[in-house]
Amino acid sequence: MDSDSYDVVMNGHSGIELRQLRCLVAVADNGTFTDAAIELGISQAAVSRSVAALEAALGVTLLHRTTRSVEVSPVGAGVIVRARRILADVAQLQQVVDPHLRLGYAWSALGRHTVELQRTWAQRYPGTRLTLIQSNTPTAGLDEGTADVAVIRRPLAGARFAHLATELVATEARFAAVATDDPWARRRFVRLRDFAGRTLAVDHRTGTTTPDLWPAGEGPARVVDSHSVDEWLTMIAAGHAVGMTAEATVAQYPRPGIVYRPVRDAERTPVRLAWRRDAPAPLAGELLALARELYDR
Repeated sequence: MDSDSYDVVMNGHSGIELRQLRCLVAVADNGTFTDAAIELGISQAAVSRSVAALEAALGVTLLHRTTRSVEVSPVGAGVIVRARRILADVAQLQQVVDPHLRLGYAWSALGRHTVELQRTWAQRYPGTRLTLIQSNTPTAGLDEGTADVAVIRRPLAGARFAHLATELVATEARFAAVATDDPWARRRFVRLRDFAGRTLAVDHRTGTTTPDLWPAGEGPARVVDSHSVDEWLTMIAAGHAVGMTAEATVAQYPRPGIVYRPVRDAERTPVRLAWRRDAPAPLAGELLALARELYDR
């Protein structure tokens, strides 16, 4: 089944496409059409057309647009709740014909444990295929309907994420990422205070490095945004910025031109698995147990 061509009937309206619902949810979650387009990997114009087509099909205004912001209308808020449910239902429908568990992640999956997770899963649960899907969104694909369970390293707090359940798997050390010709590359480790005066590359949507890691006024001199792990790595390798990331990135993304050094006094990064409360994925508990087992080793 091509899920994007699956028509939805809602309150007598037909012809509503899943891609339109995904675009609406992405805009609501990201706050702008630009960021929604980056998240979905399509053009901003395509996102705008999809939302406009959905509004035309329903005959209502879902989003109030200004030159600087996007606000969800009261009726739009209700439609978004239902849209999330529809995306989850379609994911469960696909499970009926193709039993598999989709594990979403934004950056580094489970780092050095990723391959062992896949191999051990195949041995223990041969009847359910485990598929890893990268999705650089706050919920790593859960709200977009592309993942059943997600690896989350950033807190999912507030009413926006109340529909998700999370369980702690482990914690990871933090590492600085620098160019090979950076002075830090000759050091065994760095400290938080060393970032003062540096330009720091971050991913504001899914990154684990946030200003609250430093006392007020003691953080980096400048922060620049990146929109993917590849963009982040390219920026650092060129010497345009330094980065800080969880330990999993060190194993998942070795790259010529970049070295990683421990940040000795930084708090550890929590690693959690998340899933929808109203539609828990089959074998989610078994996946959680296996992930904890691998980290405990």
